[in-house]
Amino acid sequence: MTQATLGSRRALTFALGAHAIWGSMPIYLMLVHEVPVFEYVAWRTLFTLPLCLAIIAVRSNLGELSAVLRNGRTMLTLAASAGLIAVNWCLYVWAIQTDHVYAASLGYYILPLTMMLLGLVFLGERLTKRQWAAVALAALGVAALAAGALTTLWVSLTLALSFGTYGLLRKTVAAGPVVGLVVESMVLAPLAIGFLVWSAKAGPGLALGRDTLETFGIVMGGPMTAVPLLLFATAARAMPYTVMGFLQFVSPTIVFLLGLLVFGEELHPAQLACFVAIWAAAALFIWDLIQSSRRPATRQV
Repeated sequence: MTQATLGSRRALTFALGAHAIWGSMPIYLMLVHEVPVFEYVAWRTLFTLPLCLAIIAVRSNLGELSAVLRNGRTMLTLAASAGLIAVNWCLYVWAIQTDHVYAASLGYYILPLTMMLLGLVFLGERLTKRQWAAVALAALGVAALAAGALTTLWVSLTLALSFGTYGLLRKTVAAGPVVGLVVESMVLAPLAIGFLVWSAKAGPGLALGRDTLETFGIVMGGPMTAVPLLLFATAARAMPYTVMGFLQFVSPTIVFLLGLLVFGEELHPAQLACFVAIWAAAALFIWDLIQSSRRPATRQV
């Protein structure tokens, strides 16, 4: 096994791990269902920062962090990515708390197509004919879902565009995954602290400490944020963005299965059509990747 192959498989493992965590997020968010959206996102930011700083200290990456903080262009890019991920977090939590789970899952079904489009336009990546066929098949499945959710389509599109653009910036920015997430958290931290101070003094009060299980859920926002984002950013820097985009179908499919098997949601014909189309597309896409990975080895032999 070559080092390149090992790196590709490791990146694939990281990407699938990130999506497994994101797919199970609705179960975790049940712990913080009563926490106001902006307060939860503020705590999520503040609990993410020390965790990432600890990782940097252990890995001796303080030099890289210092270099990034002195680079104006990199800081502007990370400030933009911080804003995008904050919008994504707030809208996703709001959608779950207000029972717009359908709109949230649709957003993450649209996201793979958004990421592949961004990879084609901005990174000059190309798809094979079979991969284009898989994308077309997946698009038909997404269209079947979108047809039944026109009133909340703005939620789905905002989730897809915000995270798709975030991933593109993180793939191209001159900062490693951990350092990038630290800087993003540092950018958002003053806003988070300001909001929490206002909530404690003039606002509705703070949820932290109100209930033991709820407080545990708030504190867990740090690792639930940092771990999948670090896995995603690491994989995004090592894999084609179009491939990363297609892997995005994993997390909303897990959400779909949770709704069907755990939360007892009714399975509508449009949802079933989307599910069948997307997994058929995934099988075609993966088959093409396997065939493509074998060709260089054959030529080398």
